[in-house]
Amino acid sequence: MSSVKISNLEKAYGNVKVLHRLNLDVEDGRFVVLLGPSGCGKSTLLRMIAGLESVTGGDILFDDKRVNDVHAKDRNIAMVFQNYALYAHMTVRKNMAFSMRLNKTDKKTMDEKVNWASSILGLDEYLDRLPKELSGGQRQRVAMGRAIVRDPDVFLFDEPLSNLDAKLRVQMRTEIKDLHQRLKTTTVYVTHDQIEAMTMADEVVVMRGGYIEQSGTPMEIYDNPNNLFVAQFIGSPSMNILKCEVQQNNGAQSAVIGDTHFPLPTNSSLQVGQIIHYGIRPEHFHVSTQAQHGSIVGTVKVVEPTGPETHVYLNIAEHSLCAITRDRIELRPGDAIHLQPDLGHVHLFDGDTSNAI
Repeated sequence: MSSVKISNLEKAYGNVKVLHRLNLDVEDGRFVVLLGPSGCGKSTLLRMIAGLESVTGGDILFDDKRVNDVHAKDRNIAMVFQNYALYAHMTVRKNMAFSMRLNKTDKKTMDEKVNWASSILGLDEYLDRLPKELSGGQRQRVAMGRAIVRDPDVFLFDEPLSNLDAKLRVQMRTEIKDLHQRLKTTTVYVTHDQIEAMTMADEVVVMRGGYIEQSGTPMEIYDNPNNLFVAQFIGSPSMNILKCEVQQNNGAQSAVIGDTHFPLPTNSSLQVGQIIHYGIRPEHFHVSTQAQHGSIVGTVKVVEPTGPETHVYLNIAEHSLCAITRDRIELRPGDAIHLQPDLGHVHLFDGDTSNAI
């Protein structure tokens, strides 16, 4: 296993710069997820770590050894792609053993490694089948098995679950996480799906426009987003954001939009007249059909029961919000709904810079 260090890394195609002086440390044995929207540079970064893209500036280090000019085949990495990349004419066994055959590994060692990987991945009964005879999830496990037998220092995953249906994605998330917990191999995983990132990662690296916006554990990023982009990108449903003006109201400050006053945490240091973005996640509202002291009144638009909780979409001051409740409340479109924000979970962002206050 290896640690991976990215130091002032840059990538440009001609005059177009796609990665901007990135710095990132992936500790030995950690599972790090690169998360961001399409075009943010996460797959380019992964391919640079793999040696499939050249470095424009900066350094990539494996265990403090610079690998910028080391060929991909000599980096001892294993990559799992979105499209599986299996050989259609080869059985599962031969697909998994392919890299070892290229390296002229002896048959006994090949058989031992293939049997070991297939037992971990539940592929024993499929070893003599062709890829066309397998489901999507089974093919992805074969691709993972082919990577495992190489005994790599680093696993690289490039959106490996994108082609699977929703139920299978959930199952494969669990299998990949379980695999990492067994093997303890350093892993860098690319996805645009924040649920994958939250459920699988030791550390999440949020990217946008070729920059790293924030990195940390999933809950650190969820609970303490650095800026408006991270706040809205992480979480489903996403954080409610309202652009408000700070006003003095009965001796206390509040964030005002239209005629609606949102209470502010008592420890917030804001100026009257300051423009801010007021953020609160849907689960941090107390929801009631009855008026409460200081509650905010909205109008129900859509009600989505999910079983364990209910998602309520509503309008307040002509703005759309979402609130989540675990109480069994009867609500219909057009009903009045009363919300009280949990002030311990209110997020404030500067109206100009969008950075957390």
